Amino acid sequence: MTPADAPHVPVLLAEVVAALAPAPGETMVDATFGAGGYSRALLATGARVIAFDRDPDAIRVGRGAADEGLTLIEAEFSRIDDEIDGQVDGVTFDIGVSSMQLDQADRGFSFQSDGPLDMRMAQSGLSAADFVNEADEEQIADVLFHYGDEPRSRRVARAIVAARPLTRTGELAAVVRKSLGHRAHDKKDPATRTFQAIRIHVNGELGELADGLAAAERVLKPGGRLAVVTFHSLEDRMVKRFLRDRSGKSPGGSRHMPMAADSGPAPSFENVGRAVRAGEEEVARNPRARSATLRMAKRTAAPAWDRPVDEEYSV
Repeated sequence: MTPADAPHVPVLLAEVVAALAPAPGETMVDATFGAGGYSRALLATGARVIAFDRDPDAIRVGRGAADEGLTLIEAEFSRIDDEIDGQVDGVTFDIGVSSMQLDQADRGFSFQSDGPLDMRMAQSGLSAADFVNEADEEQIADVLFHYGDEPRSRRVARAIVAARPLTRTGELAAVVRKSLGHRAHDKKDPATRTFQAIRIHVNGELGELADGLAAAERVLKPGGRLAVVTFHSLEDRMVKRFLRDRSGKSPGGSRHMPMAADSGPAPSFENVGRAVRAGEEEVARNPRARSATLRMAKRTAAPAWDRPVDEEYSV
């Protein structure tokens, strides 16, 4: 696979590679393979790469490329420590939906082109159509409010229930726009928030991220590097909270277990630097980079914590 073949442009690529600092012979995990942008850059340094993706299309394309030193595993990234024998030198995540998923109308992630109301990354399980047609109005409203920051979630949920059955992305987008009084010249399409929320819910994305961070903590060797790129505030807050907690800098405990200043586990991460965001030049080349945030840390020799990662936004 060449860069020209990849429809997905990796965001903050140079910064992610710098954070992981791969060396020849080291083993890196690309927890979100997608079109393989991070994996190719890591392979170019002489590192070995174990890449995960739950989307069978991404795995199929990646196996067709047959890059030397690359091992592809079709699985959720929450399972990286189950699938890997031993520990690794680096783990990177690029959280959220990829451009190649958004650009395929038949996957149903976007309303830019009409397609079946699907949104399933793994192409199995509960679909977006199943959710909007079977969930009750209160559950739909809660999902839109918590995962999409939709301030008028109850109005939208009421309109969705009244319009059922819905089977196409265009149908759902039209219902949302009508319920919110959308005008053609409005800067942002109000359906964006609803589509984001339903996608996150259908794919269990925040629970998967919580489990993936804990899995990375377990699989990284002492001195191993972690780099996580997120694209909206729900994800970024979870990563920030995880790294602050695991580095011993949390001002207090989670709702699952309060911290005790004299009895907490030793920090499992260190050198948690400031968040990195794309510069103007990258944003001009790739508008998707505008909302990207990179957070990074280094694994200590302390054991991984037993404490669960706090998924604050459960619905």
